[in-house]
Amino acid sequence: MTDTPFSAGALSRFRKRPRAERLTSWFEFWPGWLFYTPVVLQWIGLGIRYGNPVLATAANPGIDAGGLCGESKQSILDQISGEARAWVAPYVVFTTGAFPESNDLAIAEAAMADGDLAYPLVVKPDIGCNGTGVCLVADRAELGRYLSAFPRLRRVMLQTLIPHEGEAGIFYIRRPGEAVGRITSVTLKSSPVVVGDGRSTLEELVLAEPRCRLVPHLYLPRLAGRLHEVPASGERVKLVFVGNHCKGSTFRNGAHLVSPELTSRIEGIARSIPDFHFGRFDIRYESPAELRAGDGFRIIEVNGVGSEATHIWDPDTTLPEAYAAQFMHYRAAFEIGAANRARGFRPTPLFKLLGLWRQQKRLMASYPAND
Repeated sequence: MTDTPFSAGALSRFRKRPRAERLTSWFEFWPGWLFYTPVVLQWIGLGIRYGNPVLATAANPGIDAGGLCGESKQSILDQISGEARAWVAPYVVFTTGAFPESNDLAIAEAAMADGDLAYPLVVKPDIGCNGTGVCLVADRAELGRYLSAFPRLRRVMLQTLIPHEGEAGIFYIRRPGEAVGRITSVTLKSSPVVVGDGRSTLEELVLAEPRCRLVPHLYLPRLAGRLHEVPASGERVKLVFVGNHCKGSTFRNGAHLVSPELTSRIEGIARSIPDFHFGRFDIRYESPAELRAGDGFRIIEVNGVGSEATHIWDPDTTLPEAYAAQFMHYRAAFEIGAANRARGFRPTPLFKLLGLWRQQKRLMASYPAND
């Protein structure tokens, strides 16, 4: 039987590794309810302290629910203005038809033409999180298959594929009244890759890879139709496209890339979004050196209060360090919400927030599987 992250065999191998060589932290794949219980308790405590359990939704007044849940990706990207728009990966959005036989492909390709987009491209739901429903499509046949599985009368985003190998999440915070914000977290994301030997099946390669074999449930279901393929000797197979931890990407702390140049660049982009104070810029970048210089990247998404500082999933991050980062960020979200409330902004009403959360949950269950 394959070891799980919680089995004696897996934990034994983990403990024997020097910290710098760890494949996974011992809490990285805890059940969500277990890891996030202290965060929820902190959130409740902050709600009591500030007199409103959803005050954090006022941290970004120009975004639905502050970006806690149910927000439109397009609505945020559309707000990036002026010279800052040059840093955004081009995209278009359209709504699927009311019936399965609707000609969604023709509508999509018309939108692509209007936006000067070409294959290959990234297709994703306009409302969603954790990489659910995000796919790379190489041609019109693949786009057609994706759209046929997409729910009706829902918005789809088509976005230029940025060919840079590097992907990162850059967390930014600026309190109202501060002249300059700061980067509080940088996460470097990568997809696990297995290399064919001309003999082993893809399933065997996944189960032989040191990290992947600890969490095969993140990869094998997605590769279900290919598990018996035998990649050629030297052929590299990327196991996941989406840069999301819970979908199988690996995360490393990129704090060493924070520089005055990168901070200035992110500051300029964040300032172009009206009343944006708290959130994460997800980007693809050409090289670490260029990223540190504040250059060579494109923004693929901007996330608000619902995002987290994902460097906590670096295998070298300790549990106390992870919670310290979580507590600091969500405390800042409430502090910013309180400052914005004093400026006249109002948090999202609780019942409206619950409606947005239910809609997002329902939609995510209906999206095609991600790559």
